[in-house]
Amino acid sequence: MNKIMVNKIYDTIIIGSGPAGLTAAIYTSRARLSTLVIGGIQSGGQLMITTEVENYPGFAEGIMGPQLMLDMKKQAQRMSAEILDRDVESIEDGEIKKVHVGDTIYEAKTIIIATGASSLWLNLDSEKKLMGHGVSGCATCDGAFFRDKVVAVIGGGDSAMEEASFLTRFASKVYVIHRRDQFRASKIMQERVMNNSKIEIIFNNKVLEILGDDTVKGIKIQDVNNNSEKEIVLDGVFVAIGHKPNTDFVKNIMSIDEKGYAVTLSGSDILTEKKGIFVAGDVYDHRYRQAITAAGSGCKAAIEVEKYLQNE
Repeated sequence: MNKIMVNKIYDTIIIGSGPAGLTAAIYTSRARLSTLVIGGIQSGGQLMITTEVENYPGFAEGIMGPQLMLDMKKQAQRMSAEILDRDVESIEDGEIKKVHVGDTIYEAKTIIIATGASSLWLNLDSEKKLMGHGVSGCATCDGAFFRDKVVAVIGGGDSAMEEASFLTRFASKVYVIHRRDQFRASKIMQERVMNNSKIEIIFNNKVLEILGDDTVKGIKIQDVNNNSEKEIVLDGVFVAIGHKPNTDFVKNIMSIDEKGYAVTLSGSDILTEKKGIFVAGDVYDHRYRQAITAAGSGCKAAIEVEKYLQNE
């Protein structure tokens, strides 16, 4: 296939449109650097599947995740950033970097990779079969379909706690299934779940199968200590067991660790081994994974890009 080369070399191309990518775009555009954000077909990052955000500074009453991302996008565009809702297939490194998007190649002096991370799944055949028929990874998207129904949330981190709490607005009962004997979620999130009368917690159990032919009818779980099994009748399953960094498209040009996170230089959380290629947000951050830390790293990446271009 003959590809079209865009007749423009950007100062920077930012790949990703979550808090990290859009914050970076606000800063680079404000610094008068020509900026292209290639945000992906599903733009906005994980906040697009989040309900009320209470811990992002500046919003005393909280703000809905999708609204926060829409406001960030408008702000970046107001600063003159160009935004393209397409997926990047690959990158060619060099003094001028080439970013392949379908049949088009975009060029830039620098790249900020801010592609975040995607939800992990249980990898059960029954899960795949019933995806969209009672199995979901997004309570915000699908919770309203389970009004007065019984559902289960699988996981033990902040995401699982938030999903469970949100689902109590609709479901008559919410099970939280976790394979360990305690949650890894923050204390405040755990307390919200444990103090909610609609939620029943089942520790030390893993899901063996999601039951049902055309729609979810229940789950089969197994106790990890004694291997005993039991079935629970319910109508929906929400999987919230973690995330996978979106780095497959850069594995050929830069170092990725065993969990898929982008590797940064020692002493830096932004710089990579590749000259002119920077990272921001959950694509490298396996510890904090918060909107505010992602935005902060986007700011730092933008400042590093500006310094790099001045020195080069």
